[in-house]
Amino acid sequence: MKNSKLKIISTISAFCVLHFAFLIGAKAQQPVPSAPKSAQIPAVRETRLANGLRVAVVERKGVPIVTAEVLTLAGAADEGESKAGLANMTASLLTKGTKTRTASQIAEEVEFLGSSISSAAGWNNSVLLINSMSDKLDKTMSVMADVALKPAFKQSEIDLLRSQTLDGLTYNLRQPGFLSSYVASKYSFFEHPAGGTPDSLKSITRADIDNFYRQNYLPNNSVLIFTGNITLAEAQKLAQKYFGSWKKGTLKAKDGLPGIKVENKFNLPAAYRILVVDLPNSGQSAVSFAKPILWGRKDGNSRIFPSLVMNSVLGGGYSSRLNQEIRIKRGLSYGAGSSINWRANSHNFRASAQTKDVSAAEVAELIVKEIERLAKEDVDEKDMIPRKQVLIGNFSRNLETTGGMINAVGELYALGVPTPELNNYIANVSGVSAGDVKSYAFKNLVMGDIVIAGDYAKFKDDLAKRFPNVSIEVVKAEGLDLSKLE
Repeated sequence: MKNSKLKIISTISAFCVLHFAFLIGAKAQQPVPSAPKSAQIPAVRETRLANGLRVAVVERKGVPIVTAEVLTLAGAADEGESKAGLANMTASLLTKGTKTRTASQIAEEVEFLGSSISSAAGWNNSVLLINSMSDKLDKTMSVMADVALKPAFKQSEIDLLRSQTLDGLTYNLRQPGFLSSYVASKYSFFEHPAGGTPDSLKSITRADIDNFYRQNYLPNNSVLIFTGNITLAEAQKLAQKYFGSWKKGTLKAKDGLPGIKVENKFNLPAAYRILVVDLPNSGQSAVSFAKPILWGRKDGNSRIFPSLVMNSVLGGGYSSRLNQEIRIKRGLSYGAGSSINWRANSHNFRASAQTKDVSAAEVAELIVKEIERLAKEDVDEKDMIPRKQVLIGNFSRNLETTGGMINAVGELYALGVPTPELNNYIANVSGVSAGDVKSYAFKNLVMGDIVIAGDYAKFKDDLAKRFPNVSIEVVKAEGLDLSKLE
């Protein structure tokens, strides 16, 4: 019996040794990424109704599904800081009742058809979206048009939505991750929180909502987009049937861009201001590096695609530099990353991680060092290839569904980018060089802000030690007033 146990133990030990050796060998000989496959993207075909409504179609035969959206070129950017949250409230209320249907009737009718309907607003635009089987599209479009053209904006629905939004915001303002992003929107990006503030949400009236709708939800300020099993002729017929009576209007002028422009000098650090939002007993701190950049999505591929590849290298996935340094090497966070939020004429860059309060200053320093490294050193080509492949793979995969396709096309319309650019994405990503990435980081990521939301007492001394020459401003999370941030 004893010999049998020894044999089993020996066998298990031998297996573990062989398995460990295999893992080491596999890690040392990771497969090289294959060359990117070309994606065959159907052309975006477009027509226009007499009232100015553009109708765009990406036809995809063989799948009996159609996704359609009314994309209105107005969002949080058009609402004004004192009415922050107005665009999202307006969009959300579209499906909460019309002059002929209640919210329940809308939901029940769409569900009976096996379809779905939703609405929301972002910074650049507002969207009313449906998904439908091809043979149910006509009836689903009937509901969509009623929702888009005849919203009731009932006071009871406004009050309910406001209450729900305020409850959610009150909870979120106690969460470090949300709080860091919320504050950075004003302090760093010279914008306001698109979801609203407690004061702005309380101030929004039915008249505000009705006026925002009437001024912005116009056919000459919208695009009706279809993706899936539908032709341009079929789409035009449906558009004329349900939206042909939509009256065009006069569009108000857009406000100019706020903000500053900072040119990079070799002796300037990546971070030049630090804002701490003191949240005692938070348990965790959210650390962000934030920088507004005053050129946007329609300003040329030579600038756009280096920024996308840079973001992928720095914080665009598990193997990105930030995640490697902060999570994998040091175990300071469950994840670290970066993102770019596009506007037509600008974009907002943000790198972030959440960590223990005591390690907040260390994480802030690591983020800044990685950004400075990008601005000073060329990225090794062996690191560039997989990060480009992530971008290309995500892009191609997203376009495989009607929903992913409509999001991609809608973004181009919202940001004023010609739709043929969709077919140039893979070539443009592939053509970015290490020098392009370095140049982007050097020219654009200098002199940003560090914003930390957490228990300041637990990282105060370490923060001052690691950033001895940077101004540190501290505000209390309790009673936070964004209007006082500069």
